[in-house]
Amino acid sequence: MKNSSKNFAAESVGKRMIKQVPVCHQNDRVLDVKKMLFDTMDGLETINYIYVIDNKNKLIGVFSIKEIFRKPEKTLIREIMENELVKIRPHTDQEKVVILALRNNLKAIPVVGKGDEFLGIVPSDVILDILHLENVEDFLKMAGINSPLQKVLKGSAWYLFKVRIPWLVLGLLGGIVGATVITYFEGPLRENFILASFIPLILYMSGAVGNQTEILLIRNMAVDSQISAWKYLFRELRSSFLIALILSFLLFLISMVFFGAPYYISIILSSSLFIGVFISVLIGVFMPCVLKKMGKDPAIGSGPFSTILRDVLSLVIYFSITILLLNLFQ
Repeated sequence: MKNSSKNFAAESVGKRMIKQVPVCHQNDRVLDVKKMLFDTMDGLETINYIYVIDNKNKLIGVFSIKEIFRKPEKTLIREIMENELVKIRPHTDQEKVVILALRNNLKAIPVVGKGDEFLGIVPSDVILDILHLENVEDFLKMAGINSPLQKVLKGSAWYLFKVRIPWLVLGLLGGIVGATVITYFEGPLRENFILASFIPLILYMSGAVGNQTEILLIRNMAVDSQISAWKYLFRELRSSFLIALILSFLLFLISMVFFGAPYYISIILSSSLFIGVFISVLIGVFMPCVLKKMGKDPAIGSGPFSTILRDVLSLVIYFSITILLLNLFQ
């Protein structure tokens, strides 16, 4: 195997593969493979699968170690090997190997070069490690920190400052915009103070539904890169309609029964929540899709920018409905 892991990018499959794995040829017998395993056991890094290669080191098949103990010793390997192979290229991003392993229920994925030259495998422990690292990195991206995990964990205070401050400044500016919106509607709030007390609830519920939508969509994108945004949007809207209906109805009852709000105030609160949920769902679907079209990581769409956009729009919707219905009922 001529390829060295030094030739591959840090987060590529080639960088994470191992090479000391059992291989045989299709005309070998089960007995030959058993002998090979006993002779080379100390030098092997894993034996979950045995890989079948031809005389040019091309990967042509694979079979589980269990087959060695199930079949008669004179059985030829070509009679028990699987020809339908799940494989991956060494320069592919390491996240893809996790998707392949989970989708096909495999403990290891073989790595092949040009002409299907067998280079090595990504074993189960490495796949689990990649899964953990990718989940942590996605979590950091959702918080607006779009940097490699190792740099975040071991970076200096100055480096952490640089990767965090841009999104926090953006959040500060978004908060100022939100405060400006609230100031603009100071009159209705002064006359109906109960409306001001429900602002945190409206913002929280819109944000919670939006975050759920984005996280579920990003997870689906990771598993299925060909997912249809329109089909997902229609399914999410149907689900969100029921969610918004239940939440807004509960808010209507609670505001009247426990807070003693006039019926028109309860209508303002419940309708604002209902529409806010739908806006949050739209943002939650379109933001990751737009970023993916731009070649950016969709996980960034769950970061501060989406939060700011949801908060500002929720406030605008809330106060617009407030003015409209107050003028109608008063």
